[in-house]
Amino acid sequence: MAGDEGEKPVAGQGDSPAQAPASGQVLFPPAFSVSEIKNKQRRHFMFLRWKQQQRKEKLAVKKKRKKEREALGDKAPPKPVPKTIENQRVYDETTVDPNDEEVTFDEATDEFAPYFNRRTVPKILITTCDRPRGRSVRFCEQLSTCIPCSHVYYRRGLALKKIIPQCISRNFTDLIIINEDRQVSNGLVLVHLPDGPTAHFKMSSVRLRKEIKRKGKEPTQHQPEVILNNFTTRLGHSIGRMFASLFPHDPHFIGRQVATFHNQRDYIFFRFHRYIFKSEKKVGIQELGPRFTLKLRSLQKGTFDSKFGEYEWIHKRREMDTSRRKFHL
Repeated sequence: MAGDEGEKPVAGQGDSPAQAPASGQVLFPPAFSVSEIKNKQRRHFMFLRWKQQQRKEKLAVKKKRKKEREALGDKAPPKPVPKTIENQRVYDETTVDPNDEEVTFDEATDEFAPYFNRRTVPKILITTCDRPRGRSVRFCEQLSTCIPCSHVYYRRGLALKKIIPQCISRNFTDLIIINEDRQVSNGLVLVHLPDGPTAHFKMSSVRLRKEIKRKGKEPTQHQPEVILNNFTTRLGHSIGRMFASLFPHDPHFIGRQVATFHNQRDYIFFRFHRYIFKSEKKVGIQELGPRFTLKLRSLQKGTFDSKFGEYEWIHKRREMDTSRRKFHL
C-alpha cells in the first residue's frame, strides 16, 4: 500500500537513512537526492516532506536574525539587499542619461517632437484585423474609453495600406490595430502618423472589464494621468514617448484616473486605475480595466510596410535572449 510505503525509511541514500525523531522533525542526510527514488508516489511524498523541512529551517533562521536585530537595536547591521533579476541586470550601453545633449537633441527633432511641443493634439483611430470576432470588438470599445479623443473603426476587407492615407488626410495622429488569432487578441500594431515609426507588439493576458474582480465603475470622460515606468534605454525611451503621445496634455485630476505602462523584464503591463482618497493620509486604487501585457517584436521606420519597410529594431530570440539578465527596454 502507498500509505504503508510512506512510513518506510529511504534505502540507498547513504549510511544514514532518513529518520523521524520523537519530535516529528524529519532529518535528511546531506547527500539526500529525491531524484534517486524510483517509486513515483514515494518520490513525491519524500519531496513534500523535504520541502516542508526546508521551509521550517528557513523560518527558524529568519526568527533568529530578527531576535538578534532587536537585541542590537540601532547597532544592528543594515539588511542585505536581496538579489533579483532586475538589480542584477546586465548594463546596457544605450541607457538614457537625462543630461545627455545627444538625447536632448534627438528628442527635439524626432517624430514625437510636435506632440511634446504642443503643436499637435492626439487623435487616435482604433481598428481591428479584417472581420474580427465579438471579443476583439469589445476590447477595442473598452480601450477607446481609456484613451481620450479615440475613435473605433470596424474593418470589412479594407487593406491597412489604404487606411493609413485616409487617417493622415483626416488629421489622425496615431493608428492602433488589434490583431487576433482563434478569437483571441494576440497582437497590437501602433503606427504614429504621418511619418512613423511603427511598433509591433505581441499581446497576451487580455482581460475585459467583466473578467476583472472588484472592478470599479465605468471610466469617465476625464483625461487620465499617464505613468511610464522603467523605460531606460534608447529603445525603451522611444517606446515610452510613443505611448505618451497617445494621451492629451493637461490631465483632469478631478477625474482621478491613471493609465500605467509598466515595463518589467521587457514585458509592458497596461493597467487603468482610479485612485480613491480614504482619508488625508490613506489612498486606495480601484482597477477599471481593461488590462493586457505587451512584448515588443519590432520597431519599423515610417508607417506600416511589411514588404519594403526599414526596421530600427527586431527581436531575435536566439541571438538576444542568451541571458535572463539582459533587457532591451
